[in-house]
Amino acid sequence: MIDNSVLEQMIKEVMANMSEGTSYTEPKASTAKNSTVTDENYPLSEKMTDVIKAPTGKTLDEITIEGVMGGTITSSDVKIAPETLELQAQVAESVGRDAFAKNLRRAAELIAIPDERILEIYNALRPYRSTKEELISIARELEDKYSAHVNAALVMEAAELYEKRGRLKE
Repeated sequence: MIDNSVLEQMIKEVMANMSEGTSYTEPKASTAKNSTVTDENYPLSEKMTDVIKAPTGKTLDEITIEGVMGGTITSSDVKIAPETLELQAQVAESVGRDAFAKNLRRAAELIAIPDERILEIYNALRPYRSTKEELISIARELEDKYSAHVNAALVMEAAELYEKRGRLKE
């Protein structure tokens, strides 16, 4: 049986991180791009346990129910790292799922952005919610502050398309 106090503590940590705007971790330099992972390595959780790590650096073998129960595993230990998403993207590409690989890479960029800010950007991208200048400012923020190059390009593209289609805020 799971100790309710341990679960409560984990939930409190997640909620505190969300309210502080400290979602996940900053992306680390990835060595994943230097090597190619294919469908032969899938599932990664079984075939690459020595490579897959939480943003905190803990390996999959270190994340156990005993650790959760004992309080040595926190909510930060069970979040996905950008490097893991890159490895998953490589697997997707190896089986011809390029669009899915692009989605995984976009997701990897978003990990460094606080959840609250992602929701604000999402709302700003809805038609008639932002001016072109506001969208360009968001794209620059994504590029400069978070190194989210792919997502920044998408926001710039949205700004151009919204202008052409008359979907910008007046």
